[in-house]
Amino acid sequence: MIYPDYRPRRLRRNENLRSLVRETVLTPAQLIYPLFVMPGKNKREEISSMPGVFRLSVDQLAKEAKECRKLGVNHVILFGLPEKKDRVGSGAHATDGIIQRAIKELKNKAPELTVSTDVCLCEYTSHGHCGIIHEGMVDNDATVEVLARTALSHAKAGADIVAPSDMMDGRVGEIRAALDEHNFDQVAIMSYAVKYASAFYGPFRDAADCAPQEGDRRGYQMDPANAREALREATLDVEEGADILMVKPGMPYLDIIRLLRDEFDHPIAAYQVSGEYAMLKAAAINGWLDEERVMAESLLSLRRAGADMILTYFAKQMAKLL
Repeated sequence: MIYPDYRPRRLRRNENLRSLVRETVLTPAQLIYPLFVMPGKNKREEISSMPGVFRLSVDQLAKEAKECRKLGVNHVILFGLPEKKDRVGSGAHATDGIIQRAIKELKNKAPELTVSTDVCLCEYTSHGHCGIIHEGMVDNDATVEVLARTALSHAKAGADIVAPSDMMDGRVGEIRAALDEHNFDQVAIMSYAVKYASAFYGPFRDAADCAPQEGDRRGYQMDPANAREALREATLDVEEGADILMVKPGMPYLDIIRLLRDEFDHPIAAYQVSGEYAMLKAAAINGWLDEERVMAESLLSLRRAGADMILTYFAKQMAKLL
């Protein structure tokens, strides 16, 4: 039998050889851990649809931050559950709002931690939509004004990065202008540049209590069938001043991550969303999949596709494994 001169298996014989030629590397520093912040004191509530993920009161954040830093996870992103909701999401930009207090707590107790904040109205509106409702529809321009106020309030509280997730047209430019006008030119914008109207968000809406009371978000989030549109969305955000471009969800849109990676020099973030986390957890709990291996493989796939950083509920668990 004639064998080829080059045998790929030569470099797969043991772990030392495999690691020597490994093309993609995953480290804890590339992981961003989402945190859900709730009202009250000394509260830690597990989210039923997301085993191992908790809603935390502000006073519990320092403990969480310490654990993250110990594991090498240096970056968190905050989502808030306000005490009250109204039709215009006023709690999103309140000086003493849940996220504003959370930022101050983290910056006081863990100043070395990089803190990002989700900038959206869905968690703060009584109707659950990501913007101001006018005549039965989300009013883009009215919403953008409120988003800019919200981002500015986060910057004043000490946020390092603001992350608009609403998918309103023009919001990155409006936020950049508001930040710069008030001397927060060093606060970065991580734009949810390409956010699809996905069915994978279900558990998050449970966690953040932000499901729309009527209708859906397909009028402002992207159609899952579209790829070229992702380039148009990302290009607009780059032109408006985005520092980081995000694709959400992650694994169902690996092709979109690669598309942005090939087109832009900006850092690319991928969000491994709640539904991705929940389905892997459920399969592992039922003994159908090896949890550690599928967790690692799923995160590695996002890095291989071109993501520089990954928002994931597996951040602490993966960091322990690494």
